[in-house]
Amino acid sequence: MTALTRLSLRQVSDRAWGWIGPIGVAILAFVLRVWNVGYPHKLAFDETYYAKDAWSLLHHGYVQDWVEGANKQIAAGHYSGKLMTGDPSWIVHPDGGKWLIAIGESIFGFNSFGWRISAVVVGALTVLVLARLVRRLTGSTAIGCFAGLLLCFDGMHFVMSRLGLLDVFLTFWVVCAVACLVADRDWLLREGRLVRYRPFRPWQLGAGGCFGMACGTKWNGIFVLAAFGLLAVIWEVLARRRARKDLDLAPRGFRTTLAVGIPAFLSIVVVAFAVYLATWTGFLIHHQAFEARFGRGYGDYSAPWGAYVNHPATGFLGGTRDAFRSLWHFHVMTYNFSAHGLNSANHPYQSNPWGWLVMERPVAVDAQNTLPAASCGVPATSSCMREVLILGNPMLWWTGALALLAAIVAWIASFDRRWGIPVVGVAVSWLPWFFFDHRPIFSYYAVAFLPFTIIAIALIVNGMVQAAGTPRQLYAVSLISGAFLVAVVV
Repeated sequence: MTALTRLSLRQVSDRAWGWIGPIGVAILAFVLRVWNVGYPHKLAFDETYYAKDAWSLLHHGYVQDWVEGANKQIAAGHYSGKLMTGDPSWIVHPDGGKWLIAIGESIFGFNSFGWRISAVVVGALTVLVLARLVRRLTGSTAIGCFAGLLLCFDGMHFVMSRLGLLDVFLTFWVVCAVACLVADRDWLLREGRLVRYRPFRPWQLGAGGCFGMACGTKWNGIFVLAAFGLLAVIWEVLARRRARKDLDLAPRGFRTTLAVGIPAFLSIVVVAFAVYLATWTGFLIHHQAFEARFGRGYGDYSAPWGAYVNHPATGFLGGTRDAFRSLWHFHVMTYNFSAHGLNSANHPYQSNPWGWLVMERPVAVDAQNTLPAASCGVPATSSCMREVLILGNPMLWWTGALALLAAIVAWIASFDRRWGIPVVGVAVSWLPWFFFDHRPIFSYYAVAFLPFTIIAIALIVNGMVQAAGTPRQLYAVSLISGAFLVAVVV
């Protein structure tokens, strides 16, 4: 066997393990999350909105209001169409994530398993994509699987992957979008591809679609889209300028920025906007129902939408124009309510974003305070309590906070693009919430930037591996990393 053949076989083996390892970790994550996922057998926390919204979308194409006491009827398995009023509901998030919840409901029915199984699948897929992303950033399958295992055993992501809420879907699409941009850069840097410009590239189009689904799940996805779209352009402009310098070609200056930025804007931002609009298809088709309820003014947050509400335009194009006008007014109404309507509201589990990085305030999803003593093996005169708590793994989150500080320093010192990914990812998923801390917000929103915290930890481990100059030093790095992973699992 020649040396070239051995090298080829080694590359094939590494490529195979690059998929086998992350898929194995993702399967483990799925098994852990799917076990007994139907408990509690009722609508827990904000499932009262999203699970019912998804069922309404599935059967009527748009979200309707539900009658008082519907939750008890649903928990008892006594659902009927009469539990919906027929009036459109004032939804506070687009329908993209709710349609994914609806997939599970369409297969398994309107029960706790049905409205949670999609989150289980997407949570496990997030582990897979993160492991592959870290492998691409570090070149190491072991470190990629290490990152996937950290996400697999985090308490916050675990619980969010077992509930019919939206944040786990937002997290998935954001990680997928960033993974597409990183893959696009690697594709671009392959031999010869920096020589000429390609107006549309598959990975950028994929990133645009994923960003569109992120924004179509929760609106704060737009901050991630803006930041990473700009970062992708900066990456490519710098890479092209370095390539021209190596080839001893005259720099093109601002023309390079335009040649890179315009196609990227079309592939990422315009595609994301188109996908985002597609998540509002139910509203656009049924816009008359929303106009009838909200279009003549609604409370303190919406003035009348316009004379067209009482005098709809005729013809196909006229109706289309009215639909998009109503969609704009609905956005304005919802933003006004989100920004000002909850100023005086309070919630026992609300928290300030300053404490999110260290899990200062967990969220109780469900609590049973008077369980029989026999259920937990205590004296008969006692009672038990059981609680579903959204709380991140302290070992992971506290270490991750330190890793982010180190990532900032490393990015400034080296200007290595890889360090910018966790820093920017956390910044744009966390800092915007400080503008809304006057209203009830919750620490579980931080699940959207948890993967970027893990990327920071993985990059530090990778840096330690590269700095190890002897087998003994490499063994020490492996021992420290393994001990940290064991501590996280424990």
